[in-house]
Amino acid sequence: MTGIRLRRLGPSDVPAVRALNQLFANEFGDPESYASAPPSDSYLERVLRRPETIVLTAHLEGEMVGALVAYTLDKLEQERCEIYIYDLAVAERFRRRGIATALVDELKRIAAEVGAWVIYLQADYGDEPAIALYEKLGSREDVMHFDIAPAATR
Repeated sequence: MTGIRLRRLGPSDVPAVRALNQLFANEFGDPESYASAPPSDSYLERVLRRPETIVLTAHLEGEMVGALVAYTLDKLEQERCEIYIYDLAVAERFRRRGIATALVDELKRIAAEVGAWVIYLQADYGDEPAIALYEKLGSREDVMHFDIAPAATR
């Protein structure tokens, strides 16, 4: 896409992370998760300092129009890692312009740099636009997802 500028965020980009969380809150319709309890600046700086945290933003004419958050996971069965895309969103009025694909392509470049053997993500049933995008970019594997609560603290 012409005019798109991609950027990898680092520890000095706390205001951009706050904008990214607002974008996710809006686009996912989930202000409870993304806007109700904002983390401290020091927390965000610490997380962004970790090389395994990958935060990419897409900008058009100075406006953040998309973002991707991914994490590198080192494996034990072989000397390799994989990258999990945790969040990916594009502002509704900018969709279908190649922004999500550009973000994933940049992540693919980073994955090659760090020697990742795969990038993976999950999509929700019924989210047909996301599923169509991901099927275009990779192969589909139907799996189950389980949430396990941590142990209660005393």
